[in-house]
Amino acid sequence: MFDHILNSKFAEYQSFTRRKLVEDQLVRRGVRDGRVLEAFEKVKRHLFVDDYLRTRAYEDQPLPIAEDQTISQPYVAALMTELLELKGGEKVLEIGTGSGYQTAILAELAKEVCTIEFFKSLSEKARTVLAAEGYSKIRFRTGDGAAGWPENAPYDAITVTCAAAVPPKALFEQLADKGRLVAPIGEEGVQRLMLYTKSGGTITERSIIDVRFVPMLKS
Repeated sequence: MFDHILNSKFAEYQSFTRRKLVEDQLVRRGVRDGRVLEAFEKVKRHLFVDDYLRTRAYEDQPLPIAEDQTISQPYVAALMTELLELKGGEKVLEIGTGSGYQTAILAELAKEVCTIEFFKSLSEKARTVLAAEGYSKIRFRTGDGAAGWPENAPYDAITVTCAAAVPPKALFEQLADKGRLVAPIGEEGVQRLMLYTKSGGTITERSIIDVRFVPMLKS
C-alpha cells in the first residue's frame, strides 16, 4: 500500500515537472506547435535515462547515456521537431536513435518512424523502452546514419541527432519532394542547426541556431 502511494506521488511529480518544462523552457523560448508541446508533455523523459539521472530528467539540459552519447536538450529536440512541421501522416527518418526519447516524440506526431542507431546496444535498449511504452509504429536499424535507409525511402521528414561535417548526400536523395530535413552541421564542437527543404529536386537551406551535438560515427 505504501509503495503504491509513493509510486502515485512520483508519477504526479513527473507529470508536473514535464508540464513545467513545456511551459518554462519550450513555450517561453518560442516553441508554438501545439502538437509538439503535447507530445513533450506526454513522453516520459525519465524512462530514457539511467536511474541515477531520473531526478534530473526534466532539466532543460542534455544528459549522458551509454557509449559516450547523450540525450538531447529538450528545447533543442522540440525546436528540431517543430521545424519538421509534422501533421500526422508522414513517414519520418531519424538518424541517431540514442536513448529513444526523440523517437517517442516523433512517434506521437507522425504515421511511421524509421530510426537508425550506430550502436547496437543503444538501439536494443531504446527498442525495449519504446515497446514497453506501447509504441508500435517504429522500425529500427543499426548502422551508419549517413547512408540513410534507402529501402524505405522516400521520407517526408528527416531529423539528424548527430553532427555531420557536411550534409550527407544520401539523405537528400531519400527526402521526398516538399520534404524537410533538420540536422546539425559542422565539425566537432559547436555546429549550426540547419533546415533543408526539397522542392522539384532543388534543396534550399536555412540556418537556425548554434548547437552542440556528438559527431556522426562511421564504421
